[in-house]
Amino acid sequence: MSVWVTEEVIRWGLRFCSRRSLWQQRNFLETTSVKDKSFPSQQLAHIWAARQSQACLDRSFVSSVRFYSQSSIHNADLEEKEQHLPSPLADSSLPAEIQAEATASRQIQRSSPFRDHLQRCGSPSDVLDLTCQYSPTVRQVSNCLTHIWSITKKMSDEQRRYELQLMFEHPAFDSLLQKAMKRVGHMRSDDMAYSLLSMVKLGVPQSSRVVQTFLRTCQENLNDFDEKGLSILASCLEHMEGSTNVVALKEGMRLVVEARLPTIKNVMALQTMMRLLGKDAPLDLKRKLEAKALSMTDQFSLPKTQYMISTMATMGFYSRPLLDVCSKTIKENLQGIPFNRLFTVLQSCWELHYRDFELLTGISDYVASTIDIWTKKQVVLFLSVFENLAFCPAALMEAFADKVIANPEYLTRKDLLCVLKVYSSLNYDLQHQRQQFLDSLSQALDSYLPKMSGFELLKAVYHLCLMGHFPSAPLEQLLQSNTLEKFKTTAPRFLPSQERMFQTVNLCLRLERPPLPQPLTVPPSVLGDPGPSSRTVNPSLSQGLQSVLGDQADTMLQEMVVVENFYLIDGVITKPVPNQTSVTETSSCAGEECSPAESSQRIAVICTPHSGFCYGTSNPRGHLAVKIRHLKILGYNPVLVTEHELQSASEEKRTDFLRGHVFPDH
Repeated sequence: MSVWVTEEVIRWGLRFCSRRSLWQQRNFLETTSVKDKSFPSQQLAHIWAARQSQACLDRSFVSSVRFYSQSSIHNADLEEKEQHLPSPLADSSLPAEIQAEATASRQIQRSSPFRDHLQRCGSPSDVLDLTCQYSPTVRQVSNCLTHIWSITKKMSDEQRRYELQLMFEHPAFDSLLQKAMKRVGHMRSDDMAYSLLSMVKLGVPQSSRVVQTFLRTCQENLNDFDEKGLSILASCLEHMEGSTNVVALKEGMRLVVEARLPTIKNVMALQTMMRLLGKDAPLDLKRKLEAKALSMTDQFSLPKTQYMISTMATMGFYSRPLLDVCSKTIKENLQGIPFNRLFTVLQSCWELHYRDFELLTGISDYVASTIDIWTKKQVVLFLSVFENLAFCPAALMEAFADKVIANPEYLTRKDLLCVLKVYSSLNYDLQHQRQQFLDSLSQALDSYLPKMSGFELLKAVYHLCLMGHFPSAPLEQLLQSNTLEKFKTTAPRFLPSQERMFQTVNLCLRLERPPLPQPLTVPPSVLGDPGPSSRTVNPSLSQGLQSVLGDQADTMLQEMVVVENFYLIDGVITKPVPNQTSVTETSSCAGEECSPAESSQRIAVICTPHSGFCYGTSNPRGHLAVKIRHLKILGYNPVLVTEHELQSASEEKRTDFLRGHVFPDH
């Protein structure tokens, strides 16, 4: 035994000396103080002293996945702790005091009243008072920190702030953190991870000595963490700031997860690690995680399915097979899903650019049929995320319109602006309810006019104009000189958006000529300069249109035509109107020249991306819908083709496709 102990002493002595030498060379003994802004406490200054730390990952030992960090987070207590780190030798190499404490910890204190007393503690101060009565073991230190976090996370925000302030001012909290820091090397991996998670959640500064010590020790003992411990550690690191020790530990966990991936058996553990790896994970590792998740789909309960979608959004990883599996489960179990989870699913779908028509329709129908169980704020958030997805939730929009018509005061100012944006963007036809709904929105808007900023008023009027509705009161207030004066101070980055909205309002007033008590015009000072379009001719569309017109007599093609100095048309086909005018119509043009719109037919061919339409339909959205409406007023016959339809078809099929759209009679 003496030979083994001698080797162990020499090993730790060399390590200690090398570290002392390294500290002296790098002058790491200088200490700076860090104050927690939320809970200042002079009593904790010496343990929370933050020092610039460095962490390095020894890549020459990747096979054994050992991680070390060089750090300034050391003092006499830490040196003592390092000299007593557990070794792979027999327990007899540890000091007798530590052996006794470890033995007591493994007994889970069944014979001690500490555990029972701890469970009865209802506040952080109660727990700290208990640590003054008993000397907690290594395991009990971790239990105390975890119990404090468990208590406080169930409190209201105000109560939590008060209790945490008392906790940080309690003298025993300093002592508890000292014990945690000294004994971290003797903690089990789960306790180490839970303790770190608890401290971070409780607001102990992440740059503090105790937190950084735990991060270093986790690096050094990462091989000893099982699946559960890694999962807890991942939950903690997910929301930590990117210090050098955090970055090194994340990199170490990435290697460990990749090495142990085939042995992971718990879906929640897999998801937690996926979230930790995040967007920076290499693509090949993301593919391995995808394959592992697909092999565990039999474990996908409804909550785990919802969490998997948000996990993929956190990773920034689009996996169609995995998303389809999750989508199918959610579609079949919509009843009873709480708002937070359902909204998170939709938000994650938007972040991943994933849209399943049946899933979105199912959620819309479900929310519409149960609209009375949701708060107004929840319904407005649903509408907003559907609009982000470019999906028109017809059932929900109708049900919500009924609510607004019944009670125009139902909407707050913020809700009103959101609803105007959603309904104008999605261009949903409420049919017989349309005018009632628009009048209700106008009534709500009139009540908020005195409180609205100039930019809010502009957005409200702009969205109403997109819907073809022109209430006089907000228009008059917007175009007053004192209101327009405020727009001269707009920040340069918001100026293009502001000018575009004013240009649209101006066109709507000029082309649609709504009946108003007094004529209103937008002054040129706020219109800006539209400027020439940077778009170039679409080669596929140009070639296809020329082929279509090859067998059409008396037709003319113009490309990239700008109308009203605002709307760009990819191709305008002009052809004479068939000579079928009546005698009355002919005589009406006698003595005056007929306009081009009357003497010829003008077809405006517009090439638009899929995003110009509501998802899964041919219903044009927002700007495109207004463009079509205005081109019809100007005498054009708009024809819409999508970029995907042009690019996916062969030359022959493209010509036939365009001929069928441009000249459907032929």
